[in-house]
Amino acid sequence: MKCGEIVRGAAWALVSGAGSGIGRCYALQLAALGYRVVLIGERAERLDVVKTEIEAAGGIEVRTCSLDLARTTAAQELFDWTRAQGIAVDVLVNNAGIFSFCDVLATPPERIERIILLHDLTATQLCRLFAADMIRRGVRGHILNMSSYSLWMPFPGLSIYSASKAYLKSFSVAFAREVADRGIRVTAVCTAGVATDLYGLTPRWQRIGLRLGALISADSCARRGLRALWRGRRCIVPDWWNRLFIPVCKMLPMWMLRPLRNYTIKFQK
Repeated sequence: MKCGEIVRGAAWALVSGAGSGIGRCYALQLAALGYRVVLIGERAERLDVVKTEIEAAGGIEVRTCSLDLARTTAAQELFDWTRAQGIAVDVLVNNAGIFSFCDVLATPPERIERIILLHDLTATQLCRLFAADMIRRGVRGHILNMSSYSLWMPFPGLSIYSASKAYLKSFSVAFAREVADRGIRVTAVCTAGVATDLYGLTPRWQRIGLRLGALISADSCARRGLRALWRGRRCIVPDWWNRLFIPVCKMLPMWMLRPLRNYTIKFQK
């Protein structure tokens, strides 16, 4: 069997933010490996499209749950729903995210709350609930958390987004050490630019970014993330050239950032 492959239909994987982009690719790839898949997202119609796509490709069982995860009670609600459905999750992918490029003073309080709830509180609670269930059942579980390369880029406009993703990476690495001897693997994926709709890029600019190598495809991102998860990596940054620029991002002084800020501030929203 390939890395991560199982007896077809023998285990469940749950993917949040599965209606499009990287989440959709995680769901497709997990289904191809033989996992029955639970798709979580806010928009039921998008989940249904991905469900049909997976079922047409291989006839694997797919369940969907339309749920707003940016709420204090969302994690417990989702966990209770899986138990009521008789679903025992062996692979959890916390992929749902809200991108924000906006100064803190210009960001509505509700948006700040939703970003932190989704990226940090809900993801943490889901890790706790599902990891405890995996340990109780005695399975070798896997948890993947989508962090971001922006955690090394505390730049103007990215303060809330990058800080929330920095928490998720730090939490994931520490949590991985806590549960390693209990048979649970946890991986944080700190991806840089990905050709999806998350950043508000048009399809044309996504294609240009892919050709220039500034972006990677959602399929490639998901494939690298799962490979790291199966191998027990605690944190990965896809693409070696992005790793080279981490020290540069951390050391950039404000006098160098100011011209960039003056240009990009018109894109803040």
